[in-house]
Amino acid sequence: MIPFISKEKVRLALQYPELLRALREAFQQEIVTPRRHAHQLSDQVNSSLLLMPAWNPSGHTGVKLVTVAPQNKDMPTVHAIFILFDSITGTPLTLMDGEEITQKRTAAASALASGFLSRKDSSHLLLIGNGSLAPHMALAHCHTRPINKISIWGRSAEKSEHCLQTLLSFPDLPEHINIEVSSDLAKSCKSADIITCATTSREAIVKGEWIQAGTHLDLVGGFKPDMREVDDELMAKTVVFVDTFAGALSEAGDILQTLQNGSLKKEAIVAELADLCSGKHTGRQSDEEITVFKSVGTALEDLCAANLVWHFHSRERTPKI
Repeated sequence: MIPFISKEKVRLALQYPELLRALREAFQQEIVTPRRHAHQLSDQVNSSLLLMPAWNPSGHTGVKLVTVAPQNKDMPTVHAIFILFDSITGTPLTLMDGEEITQKRTAAASALASGFLSRKDSSHLLLIGNGSLAPHMALAHCHTRPINKISIWGRSAEKSEHCLQTLLSFPDLPEHINIEVSSDLAKSCKSADIITCATTSREAIVKGEWIQAGTHLDLVGGFKPDMREVDDELMAKTVVFVDTFAGALSEAGDILQTLQNGSLKKEAIVAELADLCSGKHTGRQSDEEITVFKSVGTALEDLCAANLVWHFHSRERTPKI
């Protein structure tokens, strides 16, 4: 029987300080990450299937299988499972909950990027979106910057309140942080130092006129070409960083649509996360810059997180990448 590592055990193994360090190292290594497969599952509903492989030829191979169903009402939008193999023998080592891996590694990648791109004194974080990923995004950012206020905005005040309560339930959330549900998105955008968007929107939610100099925007939704989270005016005045050039330039709606209509110039997309982690690019250049980090997700992050989980719950003395 191939062992299964549950969501609870994945959560126990993935603590943000260690995950942030591991991701920074992984983005400097030669991990093979083919472009992910994306398929529409049904003509009746907007459900998608994603297949995301990655491997180290001398270490481990992993494949994450993900379904995304934005129409879900009383269950998560995203479901996922991860399979880990030994790259040399091809032996399947374990199955593990992929949803928890996705949430933790997505949040950690954004927080890692924020460490290069947000102002060092950033203290007010705005969450746009109130799904299951949102509280993880908030907690991860608290490990990178001195956050003392978190605002949550979403189309449903009830879901935003649930997000707030979930965030409060995290044992490692710093006690001094003030958390509120926002009913005024424009006002919150104008006062926030870091704005993280985790939505499935197909129309721009954030307007450029609301964004002040020095703000850092973390765009996590918009993982398909027809999806958007911010408007043309905003993209036209930002310096853009991406998790990977390959993914963002082929899948990210906020980038593809603005490149096509001319509001974003290609030269404004200056670096990917590997460049930041290796020191090839230093990130934010001034306190006045408006920076954007656009992520669509990469299987490298999944493999990195899965290796931490495997090492934590196995008898391997030295974790493989």
